[in-house]
Amino acid sequence: MRWIGPIVLLVAAAVTAGACGGGATTGHDRAAGDAPPPARLAVASATKRPGEILVRADASPGSHGPFALDGRYVARFEQVAPEDPELDFATQTAFVATFDRKPQQEGADSVRLFRAAARTGRRTVTLRGRWYLDVSFGDFPYAIRLTPVGRR
Repeated sequence: MRWIGPIVLLVAAAVTAGACGGGATTGHDRAAGDAPPPARLAVASATKRPGEILVRADASPGSHGPFALDGRYVARFEQVAPEDPELDFATQTAFVATFDRKPQQEGADSVRLFRAAARTGRRTVTLRGRWYLDVSFGDFPYAIRLTPVGRR
């Protein structure tokens, strides 16, 4: 029974040391398991103009729509790595997005929009009818903006 006192003191000292922390911290430190800061996507930050379509998500796969499209559109995508703002996307999984007639079902009439291991991309497409914008691959939060060409 004599040894219970020293053990209690050791346990109390260990708990107190752990609660006090071991060094200085900054406002940028996060505890393990904390969510990263919200993704900042420049493509999604501008106010949406008439006729524009803007989609965003934190992960893929994802299906957006359906959208009624009629004409030419400039499509731009951006993806970000909130935990590593300087990440070189050229070394990552390609970001893949298509327009499909049915959600998440590529077919003979599907239109490949993007397949790029890059932070951003841009392409002009002409589409008519009802389409789903499907993102099948991409490991990071993303946004895609479709802007009509030549319409006011």
